Amino acid sequence: MIRPAELIEQKRDGGEHSPEGLAELILAYARDEVPDYQMAAWCMAVYFRGLTVAETDALTDAMIRSGETLDLGAALGRRVVDKHSTGGVGDKTSIAVGPIVAACGVPLGKMSGRGLGHTGGTLDKLESIPGYRVELTTEELVAQLRDVGMAIVGQTANLVPADKKLYALRDVTATVDVLPLIASSIMSKKLAAGADAIVLDVKVGDGAFVKTLDDARALAEQMRQIGVRAGRAVTCLLTDMDQPIGRAVGNALEIDEARDTVRGDGPGDFTELVLEACARLLAHSDLGIDVEEGRRRAETAVTDGSALEIFERWIRAQGGDPDPAALERAPVRRPVPASRDGIVTRLGALAIGTAALELGAGRRTKEDAVDHAVGVLCFAKRGDTVLAGDDLAEVHARDDASADRAVEDVLAAYELGDEAPPERGIVLDVVG
Repeated sequence: MIRPAELIEQKRDGGEHSPEGLAELILAYARDEVPDYQMAAWCMAVYFRGLTVAETDALTDAMIRSGETLDLGAALGRRVVDKHSTGGVGDKTSIAVGPIVAACGVPLGKMSGRGLGHTGGTLDKLESIPGYRVELTTEELVAQLRDVGMAIVGQTANLVPADKKLYALRDVTATVDVLPLIASSIMSKKLAAGADAIVLDVKVGDGAFVKTLDDARALAEQMRQIGVRAGRAVTCLLTDMDQPIGRAVGNALEIDEARDTVRGDGPGDFTELVLEACARLLAHSDLGIDVEEGRRRAETAVTDGSALEIFERWIRAQGGDPDPAALERAPVRRPVPASRDGIVTRLGALAIGTAALELGAGRRTKEDAVDHAVGVLCFAKRGDTVLAGDDLAEVHARDDASADRAVEDVLAAYELGDEAPPERGIVLDVVG
């Protein structure tokens, strides 16, 4: 019989749990046999004492065992790949990566979540497409992967339920910021979802959960090792989130930009991230190619139109209308003019994400409704030269009052100077 108080005391005093004891604690909590106050105390002990490699693996395994699991590779007889981001502003990367990878002949199956706060959720973006279904049965998911080559769906309630419950508790007890708990939370969902190879996009900077490159490397290495020990191929991209990705921030606006990128007309920074992620996924596939060849094939899929064809087939397969004209548009559009000549030295990702949140593009609580039409287009990015009166950005709003507030917020996110900032690519480092 588990005694939570003993495990709390053990971790409080710097001890190491046995895999069996830790698994029993997590599974009992998932069954409502351990009260929140005791689990909160355990989380706080972990916050101060950390978890060993063995404990992190045991935690991940227990969370996976708390619910059902998928094995997409076995169902298809193919190696299935997946991509995950730690969350950012304007991050519509998976929506563009999936069709390109599938057009190269590699199935991509992804379970995504919804946004909370200033970071957007992939499901919210996709639900701006009229008719798009985020819920598929396992049979429908496998059939779509076989027929179309990709699917992006919502996480089922029975997939890693212990993580969902534990994360909600961490969110209200100031214990989210613990690297082993973050790594285990992310990887338990990725491993349970059934992909054989995973590319993890770890965001770094102002608009990201992880602010420094050193912390990002530490998190990436923990997640990669969890995956490798579970028999998966894992690569982590450490990517810049000091400014928004691409131009678009807001659900329907990001669908537009993802589609543009799939057909070769996307912003340079976003296109680079998408192609790099595709190259890594293709190198992890069963095609037997390296990263350089993966990049070449991804570029070809974009230029020959096959990626756009898959994009449209995928959206239709999940009930949506892929025509950009079907997306709802905000009734008020307001330019954000530059106040002086200069060079953009900074574009704060957090400030832009918060401005989009205030417009209604995100949610403060899980119960909030999302306005799919509103958002911000950032025309000028770090290093760009502008003249007084040039449009730095454009606000898409529901009414004049919210547009006026957003214009002020977006303008405050820009810093203009007389000297160009150091050049920096969107991919800062690769782990694995």
